[in-house]
Amino acid sequence: MRILEIRPAAGDSTGANIVTHGQIIDAIESCIHQVELLSPKNLQPELSVALRSSLSRLSSLPPLPEPAKLRLWKLSYRLWNACVDLANTAGHSDSDCVSPSFYEEHAKLRQVAADLITFAGSIPGVPSADLKSASFLQKTGVLWHGLRRFDLASACFDRAAELASKIEPASSEEDRRFLLDLNVSRAATAFESPSGRVLALALLGRSKKLVAGDPDKHRLLAEQYFSFGKQLLARDQSSEAEESIKLLNEALDLSERGIKIAESEDETAALKDLRAKTLRFMAAAHLQSEGYEDVLKCVKAMSETVGGGGDHPSLGFLAMKGYLGLGRYDEAENELMQMAENCRIPAEVCLSAVEVFMKEAAEIGVEGAKAVFMGLVERGAVCPSVAVRIVERVLVGGGPVRARLAAELASEERVVALFRENGAGKDRAVMHAILWNQGADLFRCKDYKTSSLMFEKSMLYIPYDAEGRSLRAKCFRVLCLCYLALSQCDRAQEYINEADKLEAGIVSAFLKFKVNLEKKDDDGAVAQIQSMTNCIDFDPQFLTLASHEAVACKALTVAVFALSELLNRCTSSSSSSSDMREVSILRNALVLLLRLPEREQDALVLLRRARDRMAELGAERLFGNHKDTGGRELKWFANHAWNMGMKAGKDRCYANSAEFLELASEFYCAIENGDDGMADGEEMACKSLILAVSGMLNAENESKLAMTDCDVRKALFLLDKAGKILSAILNKQFAESTIEANFVFLYTFNNFELRGRINDPSSQVQAIQSYINTKFCIAKHLLQLGLHAADGARANPEAAKLALTTCLKIDLTSPSPDYRTVALILRKLIGVSISRKGSREEAEAAAMEIYQQAHQIIVGLQGGEYPVEEVKWLSTTAWNRSGMHVKLGRVTAAQKWMKMGLHLAKLVPEMEAYAVSMIQCLAQFEKTEAGSMERGSA
Repeated sequence: MRILEIRPAAGDSTGANIVTHGQIIDAIESCIHQVELLSPKNLQPELSVALRSSLSRLSSLPPLPEPAKLRLWKLSYRLWNACVDLANTAGHSDSDCVSPSFYEEHAKLRQVAADLITFAGSIPGVPSADLKSASFLQKTGVLWHGLRRFDLASACFDRAAELASKIEPASSEEDRRFLLDLNVSRAATAFESPSGRVLALALLGRSKKLVAGDPDKHRLLAEQYFSFGKQLLARDQSSEAEESIKLLNEALDLSERGIKIAESEDETAALKDLRAKTLRFMAAAHLQSEGYEDVLKCVKAMSETVGGGGDHPSLGFLAMKGYLGLGRYDEAENELMQMAENCRIPAEVCLSAVEVFMKEAAEIGVEGAKAVFMGLVERGAVCPSVAVRIVERVLVGGGPVRARLAAELASEERVVALFRENGAGKDRAVMHAILWNQGADLFRCKDYKTSSLMFEKSMLYIPYDAEGRSLRAKCFRVLCLCYLALSQCDRAQEYINEADKLEAGIVSAFLKFKVNLEKKDDDGAVAQIQSMTNCIDFDPQFLTLASHEAVACKALTVAVFALSELLNRCTSSSSSSSDMREVSILRNALVLLLRLPEREQDALVLLRRARDRMAELGAERLFGNHKDTGGRELKWFANHAWNMGMKAGKDRCYANSAEFLELASEFYCAIENGDDGMADGEEMACKSLILAVSGMLNAENESKLAMTDCDVRKALFLLDKAGKILSAILNKQFAESTIEANFVFLYTFNNFELRGRINDPSSQVQAIQSYINTKFCIAKHLLQLGLHAADGARANPEAAKLALTTCLKIDLTSPSPDYRTVALILRKLIGVSISRKGSREEAEAAAMEIYQQAHQIIVGLQGGEYPVEEVKWLSTTAWNRSGMHVKLGRVTAAQKWMKMGLHLAKLVPEMEAYAVSMIQCLAQFEKTEAGSMERGSA
């Protein structure tokens, strides 16, 4: 309403400065007149600026005379009334017609009006002038508070408080109401600042003495306490909840005291409504601070109050949450059921209650909540988005119990039917995603049974279109994995077959492969690998994955086949299309073959492949450029070829052994040179070559089939290669050489044997001579060479004599000769002397030389040191050699052999009887021969 103008007192006279003051006041009046003519949509900021400027000029002049003060009072009321008109017009007009800056300009004009009346000060004859000025400032402060300009509002309230302080405490009811309004407004502004909260509460506390006996004032103060408590509660901080409860308690106390003194029904109803709101918010505050018992107390207080909010829809909701917090789930469920039966409670509130109940109590059985939810579905109160939200709330916290409940809700036919309506596509996709993601989480937790349930239910929300076809296939594939993990291979196969019908491709083919593995169907798994390679979207990485899966299922044959397919693709393409390097594939396949019985031939194939690829690409490209890495790979292949060759040799598979060792030699030869200039693998290459040739020779003996000329040439080539390496080793005398004497002997033996195959006896002799010249020459090895040269299928007497003679020298020069070996060598030398090429006389002389050497060796030895049976053999064979000469009339030769036999017999005590007979026989022979000569001369 307009404030009535105050008439000036009669007899006022102008002062000395009236002209100056009057000019400024005239300017102020002119501006106010313009304001009175404006509408809210064309309110200009220049007017408030001009008014503020005029007021500033006025304050710089001497004090105002009384007429000027009165005139300013009138002008302030005119400006105030004009602002009231503008506000009322703006309130009744369309908001689009009002400029956004109107409200701030309106507040500025109100501020000018308040400043004008305050500047004018007290005027004689005007009652309660200070209270009127304070009222202007208080109302302006309220405007600034509404615009959230709390600094300006606070300044207005402070100035109003200064003016109000002059009011007597025992003033009129109007004055007390103004003081209450001022305190409440000032407290509201102070409360907006954290540092002003104490002042705000102090102002409210100070206001309690102003409300005595007036229910309306009780309501005003209680509402402010309620507002503060509500603000703190809205911050949702546990630290603020206790403070909020204290403020709400104050509001509750004030409202209850107001009810007691209220006389009119309107006053009582307003206070009871405030009391109910306060109790509801107190219950919410106790919920926030987890004071569930207090929540139930608040609910009980509201329920027992007739007409005081006992039928509010939130009561059941609050009670349910309180019971849930105390773990009293049966009572919470009863509250939920009562809410559903109460027709006055909106369906939205019931749905919210169902959401909360499902979230908090899903793991203890929620048949009542399900019934409420399904009832709301039947009433048509549930839309797809709400159903999605309910299922999502059920899944909060995870776990198999909640997942099964969510699956049960989502698979209800009435719920599924909600998503068949037009426009529900987005919600259907969300529901599918929620169920799918929960299934994925459970799958990662290895709860495959519940996971499969979630995936199955998610398929209810897949549309039957092109995109849905792909999603359905994806679900079938994941279900296949679930049932594979549950070892239900038949169901897994059914699902993957369905997926393949919808969307054939490499993924489905691979899962079929996994099913075959789990069913121990190795043949089917191998066939499926071949099918995988024919898929349009085939990627070689699936072969790598297939090999890993096969190894995990202990299907090593399948794993080898997968790696073989991968190798074929590596070789057929210019660059490997797999993440694994070709050498890694070879190595892995070879390792698997070593774990399988009787797969030596396949291992040979892989090693040949590695050898061929090394020759094709170079060792660095195949095994790696880095010396350490590539060197380790190369040594791995070489060592495994060596080990397999040695094992095959022990198993008497000499042909395989020879090939393994030949391959090993090639790998060893490819190893880079060490710091000493000698290749790290050359010694092992030499050993491998020597043993490879031995394997070829042993294979011939084992099979009883003579080596072909081609095999002989190959063996000679390998042996020549070994000989070059061995020659380098022997010539350089490496201090750390690991070559053993056995290998040098074996090389010599193989060389001797192969030279005999090509009928080259001189080379055989040269081979033995070369061995004799090495530091690795050992008597027992020479004996073996000599015996083989003497008794072998391709005997070489010259080579045998060289080996045996050298062996005899070595034995005789040793500190403790083995005379049994000496005797054996002498026997063989005697036999070799007879078989050597030359005349009979030369052979006789050679044999006699050996007998004489034997006699010299035996003479001087202690009895039994030289084997007696060997002496007897020497004596007997020497004596018997004379028989042929006797028959042929070679007297001298016969006497020589008879005497040699007699000399040898005398060396053995056990042959004394034989020696006597030999002496008599020799004497008789000489006597007979002498008589014959006399008769012949006569």
